Amino acid sequence: MNRIFSGVQPTGNLHLGNYLGAIRNWVALQRDFDCIFCIVDLHAITLPQDPAALRGSTREVAAAYVAAGIDPESCIIFNQSTVPAHAELAWVLGCMTPLGWLNRMTQFKEKAGKQREMAGLGLYGYPVLMAADILLYKATHVPVGEDQKQHLELARDIAGTFNRTYGTDLFPLPEPQILGTATRVMSLRDGTKKMSKSDSSDYSRINMTDDADTIALKVRRAKTDPHPLPDSVAGLEGRPEAENLIDIYAALSGRGREETVAEFAGAQFSAFKERLVDLAVAVLGPIGAEMKRLVGAPDHVDAILAHGAQRANAIAEKHLAEVYDIVGMLRPRVKSS
Repeated sequence: MNRIFSGVQPTGNLHLGNYLGAIRNWVALQRDFDCIFCIVDLHAITLPQDPAALRGSTREVAAAYVAAGIDPESCIIFNQSTVPAHAELAWVLGCMTPLGWLNRMTQFKEKAGKQREMAGLGLYGYPVLMAADILLYKATHVPVGEDQKQHLELARDIAGTFNRTYGTDLFPLPEPQILGTATRVMSLRDGTKKMSKSDSSDYSRINMTDDADTIALKVRRAKTDPHPLPDSVAGLEGRPEAENLIDIYAALSGRGREETVAEFAGAQFSAFKERLVDLAVAVLGPIGAEMKRLVGAPDHVDAILAHGAQRANAIAEKHLAEVYDIVGMLRPRVKSS
């Protein structure tokens, strides 16, 4: 069976964009793929993190996976740092990754900003660790958004370089898993900006743990324009807030844009928002409630992660041993007494 690898950073405040853009789609993928879903805590520390918050956020992401419908028995759910082979393979791959390739990575430039000379090596080498994450499990497919496509291309380049250098076909070249239902969710306060956990206004996003009253308040306060909803998709052009709310409704209802626009053609935003409130509460309410229950049972979440780490390590150690053998690393067997 083809294998999926993907992950989310444990940086807190999972929101509607994380759910509609990634997690919801992973639930469907587990039917047709061997799935490994990681909480990428090694990636998270490329920027400063509060230790207690990082531990809490790691459990929260694991809870979100399970609450959304990912089965921890059929899929592997674990946090990255519990499998040392991720960092070990990243070093091997980093030794054959040209600096010129990393210098082209736009995400480093965006995150480092004007403080580029003070940025950590981890942030610079982030794409190599991402390649190691994927290749360590010989993943064949990776669900990626627009902001990660460049990193997946680099992972393919690194895999090809390793294979050619050592005359092997050890690593498959991972393919992007195109998700036809993936939704790019924008801020509720500014339809031109992506919904983000880093936005200073909590009203810009619907968090996965928001209760019904909070969801309703945020939807009702979402920015709109003074015109009724259009009668065609073309009428959404130049109306980013209307387009965003239509897209959210369509995604939550599992319907297309065209069908959604046709249903609400000519409606005032006040009426449309009430329908969106009902839908958002119906879909997200049970997930948020289950997340809160799981987060309130940290021992149970830790047991899920430990079980996943055990399974992940079994695969990772086998593949890393193959890499070391190909590269020429001597790993003497320890005799048992």
